Amino acid sequence: MSTQTELKRTLTLWQVIFLGLAWNTPMIYFSVFGVAYEGSGGFLTAAYIVAVTAVLFTGASYAVMAKKYPISGSAYTFARKAIHPNAGFIVGWVLLLNYLFAPIIACITFGIFLHAEFPAVPAYVWMIGLIVLLAGIAIRGVNSSANISRMFVILQMIFMVIFCSYLAYGLFSDGGAAHLVSTAPFIDVDMSLPVVLAGASIVVFSFLGFDTMTTLSEETIQPKKTIPKAIFIMIAIVAVLHVGTSYFIQTALPELIFSDPDSAALELMSMVGGSLLRSIFITVLIAAIFTQGLASVTSVSRLLYVMGRDSILPKKWFGSLHPSFKTPVLNIIVASVVSLLAIFISIDDALRFVNFGALSAFFFVNVCVIRLFFKEKKTRSFTGTMRNLVFPLIGAGFIAWLLALLDTPTIAGGLVWVGMGAVYLIYLTNFFRRPLPEAETGESVEAPPATKKAI
Repeated sequence: MSTQTELKRTLTLWQVIFLGLAWNTPMIYFSVFGVAYEGSGGFLTAAYIVAVTAVLFTGASYAVMAKKYPISGSAYTFARKAIHPNAGFIVGWVLLLNYLFAPIIACITFGIFLHAEFPAVPAYVWMIGLIVLLAGIAIRGVNSSANISRMFVILQMIFMVIFCSYLAYGLFSDGGAAHLVSTAPFIDVDMSLPVVLAGASIVVFSFLGFDTMTTLSEETIQPKKTIPKAIFIMIAIVAVLHVGTSYFIQTALPELIFSDPDSAALELMSMVGGSLLRSIFITVLIAAIFTQGLASVTSVSRLLYVMGRDSILPKKWFGSLHPSFKTPVLNIIVASVVSLLAIFISIDDALRFVNFGALSAFFFVNVCVIRLFFKEKKTRSFTGTMRNLVFPLIGAGFIAWLLALLDTPTIAGGLVWVGMGAVYLIYLTNFFRRPLPEAETGESVEAPPATKKAI
């Protein structure tokens, strides 16, 4: 392998959007449906609306930072540049928790649902098979991931529209068009704000893909324009899909009960459309989980690569690219090995650790924008003040609130991970007597428009 090989700048706007959607996976709505439904006390629509509100302000902060620092590395890079290299390290370390557990969620759900359909085959066999397949495709390159992601994401969106159509048709048949309209999913006398917020802290996972987009900055054409635009388009698409689906479920099935939270979506499909819809669901879900796993492995390998290139992690291993594939092959292998944890933990545990890592990173990205507001006087106009101070303050407040609502074991486990990172930071800096190494990047270099490829 060669440490001089660089990432190729080939991704277009819609390729970036589809990779973000692939990491999010629209069908993840159903993968975590049971856990989210219980966590929100059944008020899924309100929980998703709160989550959308929180991520919109944070998404605006990501857009500001991605435009200023079009470098792979996401919140790690932003905090290192805007606050301090040591802060960047801690943020990157916490973000790793999110990125390492995301492929695990894909593997767990893949194993759960396929084992439910084919009980003779153990779940771990499906998990291991998926891990090997994802590693092979990710090694071949990000364009392969983007093109596969586009096809499967569109398939998921079509299925969600069909599912909502089933529910809408049932409501219309029962009482005409009037039954399609209800305020109950949005506000109800039994609705509890703490419960809705607790649900939001779980379903916020459905909107985390915009963070992964910023890990692709060095592989994106004109990233200063493309990444911010992609962030808002992706959030809008996911919001419409998930809020809309929640609305129809709550309106059509106001007192939904299921036996197993992990596979509640299978029961839901049988209730709504019988064996036919259930069979279609399984097929689409398999494609969705595969897509999310592929995007997750791609993203975590890029974050490890940037941290290795910065010599935060051993550069010889993590900061190198394969000379032919132009991908961080060793990082993909490491992520795949870590994904074997899917055999031993539950989807609920994995989901909460992903959310801890992501929400912590989100908070610091908002802080980064606030820091730049006070550092750069050119942002002191009214528009600049709103974008670079007011919005990130609101975003940081929302995210801090959602973090506080995570359960005690999750927070404790997350803090243990942070503590391990702090010890490693002390080692790297010799008790803060020397600075962390600086990266050598071509962050100002962008491919000319003429190199764009049609999606």
